[in-house]
Amino acid sequence: MAMVCGVLVHDLLLCIKPGIGKTKATAYAILVALYPVHWFFTFLYYTDVASLASVLAMYLSCLKKRFWVSALFGALSILFRQTNVIWMIFFAANGAIAYVQDLSLSDCLSDENSEPTDKSRTEVSDRDSKVSALGLRRRRTNHPISERGVVSGSTKSHTSFTEELFDIGFKIWNSKCKVLITFAPFAIVLVAFGAFIIWNGGIVLGAKEAHVVSPHFAQLLYFGLVSATALLPWHFTPGRVSDLFHWCRKNKTFSSLAMLIALGLSFVAVHLFSIAHPYLLADNRHYTFYIWRKVIQARWMMKYILIPLYVYSWFSVINILGKSQPRVWVVSFVFSVALVLVPAPLVEFRYYTIPLVILVLNSPVIGNGKLLALGSAYAAVDLFTLAMFLFRPFHWGHEPGTQ
Repeated sequence: MAMVCGVLVHDLLLCIKPGIGKTKATAYAILVALYPVHWFFTFLYYTDVASLASVLAMYLSCLKKRFWVSALFGALSILFRQTNVIWMIFFAANGAIAYVQDLSLSDCLSDENSEPTDKSRTEVSDRDSKVSALGLRRRRTNHPISERGVVSGSTKSHTSFTEELFDIGFKIWNSKCKVLITFAPFAIVLVAFGAFIIWNGGIVLGAKEAHVVSPHFAQLLYFGLVSATALLPWHFTPGRVSDLFHWCRKNKTFSSLAMLIALGLSFVAVHLFSIAHPYLLADNRHYTFYIWRKVIQARWMMKYILIPLYVYSWFSVINILGKSQPRVWVVSFVFSVALVLVPAPLVEFRYYTIPLVILVLNSPVIGNGKLLALGSAYAAVDLFTLAMFLFRPFHWGHEPGTQ
């Protein structure tokens, strides 16, 4: 299954970034395969690797506009982990946006191509129309898409997020019948999932008392820092810090307000919504057990000292995604991450794997040297974890057997 994940990452990169090349895409696939959390759980009887594979297959099928296949993989992913329904909605929603933008652009191009013919029939003679048509053809050779076509199409740059939302809503409304028919497979899966929730009495299977939905807003902050650290060459370099600083200076009023709001909300999340799950406090087989005790809870003020790092990490993630994706995509991604992670009371790095891989797929391409350095760091952590798992067993007094 880990091999399947690697192949899917390779194909997704070629689909999202056609110019990346097969060699680079293969290097990225190896990097994702070496990511310590993903790598370790490929050896265990867990659903995480199969869950990631089905989500990536759903993503790839949606990008290739094979929506029935994508919905089937979405249903499969929900069987592995119920929260994957959020990722299905995320891919379907952004697929619908891309779909209506393509429809709008094709309509503009078809209108443009038909316009000179109508005009030539009414305003010029047959002889003059041949000359003007020839001139138009020559101009189109030099300028394949007219300025009006670009403004009306999906490449239009919007001055505000509200304008972008309004434009998307208008296009979806104009093509509502086509959208409903094309994306009906996802609606079928959602209806079936809703029926399951009603029948099951909730989204959780198994030990419901251990996975009670909780307002764990600090979990969102943990994800930002863990992801930025795991993808260090993208986020924690002098060049990256300089880029963010220049971006803040360029948008001084907005960035200052956003920074203050982010710091305030992060303080509230850390102070009021940091949840210590019983598993986190008792299970010393996990790295999170030691991070919680030795770092976050080392001193009473430590969790507050980390707030600037949380905010920086999220600013960096959002800024990088905004370079390659529309604002609606970025906002919907952050919202999806929140819906997946905030209700989970247990701090588990396994929960971060899917959004982290999506981050990798949609971040700018980095150099081979940085890829090699990050891959080597992953491999070192993998070997250390494997050695600890195999050669440092321990025993619990209240439970028989080796842990």
